[in-house]
Amino acid sequence: MIGRPVVVAHLSDLHLGAHDPSAAASLAGDVTAARPDLTVVTGDVTMRARTAEFRQVRALLEALPEPLLVVLGNHDLPLASWRRVLSPYHRWRTWIDADPEPVRRTAGITALGLTSMPRWRWKNGRITGRQAATVVRTLGAAPPGDVRVLALHHPPLATGTARLIGRRRLLDAIRVAGADLVLAGHTHVPDVRTHGRQVYVVAGTATSLRTRGAACSWSLVSVDRGEVVVRERYLGPDGWRTGRIVDAVSAAVSSGR
Repeated sequence: MIGRPVVVAHLSDLHLGAHDPSAAASLAGDVTAARPDLTVVTGDVTMRARTAEFRQVRALLEALPEPLLVVLGNHDLPLASWRRVLSPYHRWRTWIDADPEPVRRTAGITALGLTSMPRWRWKNGRITGRQAATVVRTLGAAPPGDVRVLALHHPPLATGTARLIGRRRLLDAIRVAGADLVLAGHTHVPDVRTHGRQVYVVAGTATSLRTRGAACSWSLVSVDRGEVVVRERYLGPDGWRTGRIVDAVSAAVSSGR
């Protein structure tokens, strides 16, 4: 343990190509001001996986504080194209990350990203047995005291028609690996839940025009000796501000200024 709170900036659903220009222009500055130990982006970074959109994403990612972990979402695959069949991940590997399941190790953190969007599904996600084993192997081997972070696009706790295929095997792997934080997106609605000893954080959309009842937002997660506090940062007329603050362990909720 590094002897101070571990801070993770959690962004999701940028949807560049169908985004709010003011949110995209100011996001990196707000995240940088928080001085996170790790920046995580949980997918849907583009609107339609076009090359021009990936160029925009690359420019934004380079302005965000490192280390950076980015995972793929359902919008990051070509929608209706021969590319979805023959080279579905080519643009992602070219512009974002050659590793579909990136690992980041930094002071006090071991983080793993999973690709929960296979090319043969259109919206909802899937986790395989191999991926579940990767969670156990990677996070389970983290140094004692590290905050163990798992990131994927689809929320593992979603139910009904949004249920993740392989949900049970993933939840079992998360428990066995002793993960601390599970970060996801997809819904465009911020959410914080506990399940067992894990804290599940779903970030809202950071820059998309499709806000679904909540303003553009991202989540700042602080972990200090088992205490997890999530501060949701919302974009308003005067810039980014802290809105809801959730003490995930005690489930206490307050409003920021």
